[in-house]
Amino acid sequence: MTQLFTPLVQRGITLKNRLVISPMCQYSAQDGFSNDWHLVHLGSRAVGGAGLILLEATAVVPEGRITPDDLGIWHDDHVNNLRRIVEFLKSQDCVAGIQLAHAGRKASHASPWKGGQQLGSEEGGWPTVAPSALAFSPEETAPDALDAAGIEAVIEAFRLGARRSVAAGFEVLEIHAAHGYLLHQFLSPLSNQRTDQYGGSFENRSRLLLEVVAATRAEMPDHLPLWVRVSATDWTENGWTAEDTVQLAAILKDNGVDLLDCSTGGNVPKADIPVGPGYQVPFAEQVRRETGLPTGAVGLITEAQQAEDILTSGQADVVLLARESLRDAYFPLHAAHELGADVAWPPQYERAKPRR
Repeated sequence: MTQLFTPLVQRGITLKNRLVISPMCQYSAQDGFSNDWHLVHLGSRAVGGAGLILLEATAVVPEGRITPDDLGIWHDDHVNNLRRIVEFLKSQDCVAGIQLAHAGRKASHASPWKGGQQLGSEEGGWPTVAPSALAFSPEETAPDALDAAGIEAVIEAFRLGARRSVAAGFEVLEIHAAHGYLLHQFLSPLSNQRTDQYGGSFENRSRLLLEVVAATRAEMPDHLPLWVRVSATDWTENGWTAEDTVQLAAILKDNGVDLLDCSTGGNVPKADIPVGPGYQVPFAEQVRRETGLPTGAVGLITEAQQAEDILTSGQADVVLLARESLRDAYFPLHAAHELGADVAWPPQYERAKPRR
């Protein structure tokens, strides 16, 4: 058995393999509700053999949506549609996970194929919030800086989002603190210029994320894992750094977090990012080596042997696929054949399974 197809146990949950489908926004919801597109999109990847599927960034409040077309979990009525997806994923021996999110100053934009621009109120947009009244780019309207009551409301929204996620049957919850969204905005000195207990020092800038972690963990049964996605670096001078990420990871490890999902960037519009195959993997390796916290590697991982080598070399504990999964919903089944691992295929597809 290859490392890629060795099960992973976290708390009381077992992933049948180390291939995870990364959260990928589909911009196909209405009023936050999932629908048949999400069922078919996610279900096909469960049929394709993934060990865990993380639903896309799911907004804990309406104003936390990246676009009006994002998934949401701010209302109890969202739960039933999500539960339908969860039940299908589980029927395929795939663990169902969800990413809880708030876009902060990067909210209220059109979906990519609708132009991607920030939306004004006349276009169905809404005012955005952030740690400080700093726009993401000069062309955009500055957000409102959150006051104390606003921060408490964000924490409560994540708590209730976690409660609803558990009610829907999700077995892994991931807090989105990456890609320039609200929690990342608090972490980075590039977007956080507060002078209160949520700004200034590393401790203060990390405070909101830790409070969200505590609120989320409190709503989860002990046997369910909690993950956090971070941008391990801003790729920009005077921004969030890999060393900051290691320091944060050590704290998260002591506060009920079971894995750090290591992405990068997204907090400034023109960062100089050296994109290439596996370009973010070294950050997952550094966190794992220096803190002992399990990590996930993501970013231009496109080949079965590449994914296997990441795990066997100790760089990460799981590999997350994004665009490659869009290209090939059955990547795990194909990878197993390529690596010589004998894994079960859905019985409906068994007659197509390659034989060695």
